[in-house]
Amino acid sequence: MDVFDIIGPVMIGPSSSHTAGAVRLGGVVNKLIDGRKLKKVEITLSGSFAQTYKGHGTDRALLAGIMGFTSDSPEIRDALEIAKERGIEYSFIKRNIPMAHPNTASIRYFLEDGTEGEMQGASIGGGNILVNRIDGMNVEFNGETSTILVMHEDKPGVIAGVTNLMHWEHEALNISNFHLSRQEKGGEAIMTIEIDGVPPEGLIDDIRGIEHVKNAILIKRI
Repeated sequence: MDVFDIIGPVMIGPSSSHTAGAVRLGGVVNKLIDGRKLKKVEITLSGSFAQTYKGHGTDRALLAGIMGFTSDSPEIRDALEIAKERGIEYSFIKRNIPMAHPNTASIRYFLEDGTEGEMQGASIGGGNILVNRIDGMNVEFNGETSTILVMHEDKPGVIAGVTNLMHWEHEALNISNFHLSRQEKGGEAIMTIEIDGVPPEGLIDDIRGIEHVKNAILIKRI
């Protein structure tokens, strides 16, 4: 336990779950977008998020995080207007997501280059989050450590290629958690690799160069 766990996050807004945690969820989408131009987002809210999102500023917080602001950014208050100024279309949909945590958001994003993606996660209290789905595949990470997402084809040797590269080319790295999800055998798959510390420069580009890897994204501690 650290000071953050005791006193909570430095934040704008009334609720660590509904605002600070929501900003961090949006921040994961910002990392997935990876600097590309955002055109539209559709945000589905479930449970208490759906019931109180306007009063607690969850709508502003999610949009702020998606646009790259943090939980202590004063821009959170004006996030709806800032999104409009940037030409970003947004909508909020209230819908029950079965078996989901009460503070769950599913964020679907559409980029100017035609790329689409989706992330689902929950704000679990004290500004903490848990991401459990990306592009329809199950994942599990909380943003407390640096996390590498590797999107790839489910082919023999891909996992070994990634982990061997991390060991032999970047031997100081330590993997603290690993999770693999796939839609079907031989289809699309995603590795979630949580690591201790900050990965060295060049690691993500090296992983992207491995055969059958479609993309790799680094989500630094949020």
